[in-house]
Amino acid sequence: MDWFRILINGGALIALLTGCATPLAPRVEAPKLGTPIAADALTAQTLNVFPDGRGLPPGQGSVAEGARLFAQHCAGCHGKDGRGGTAEELTGASRPLDHPAADKTIGSYWPYATTLFDFIRRAKPMGAPGTLNADEVYALSAWLLHANGVLAADAVMDAPRLSALRMPNRDGFIRIEAP
Repeated sequence: MDWFRILINGGALIALLTGCATPLAPRVEAPKLGTPIAADALTAQTLNVFPDGRGLPPGQGSVAEGARLFAQHCAGCHGKDGRGGTAEELTGASRPLDHPAADKTIGSYWPYATTLFDFIRRAKPMGAPGTLNADEVYALSAWLLHANGVLAADAVMDAPRLSALRMPNRDGFIRIEAP
């Protein structure tokens, strides 16, 4: 018998034995982790913020309040002025986007200000994501946009202002979806 037939027959035998053995294995129940969530509770936890501002909650925050919150919650990782620490720099882009080592900060790279609100609300602060209220998220957004040269120092941010804000790199992306 040649080696090819031995390999084919051996493979078929292994497949047959594996298939027959599976139903004989003991059934293991799932560990039943977690608690089912009611539909209304799930809806209350869902926050989808779109580029046009749909989904932004009511509230407002100032640049000054955002500076205080940044020092308290963010500077430990992003540095005192948001120019980088153990985490990415958020402000202070010095290399343009066409540079091989471009600085992709909020002001130089992000196309929509609403993305900033959405990201902070969902993922920050690092040690306790989702713990900031809407006013605090608006304030942090205001300070970060000010630190990137997009907002004045006396600005107050809310849903209408955030969704109307035109970021410097708004047109810097190429749409790839089919028409």
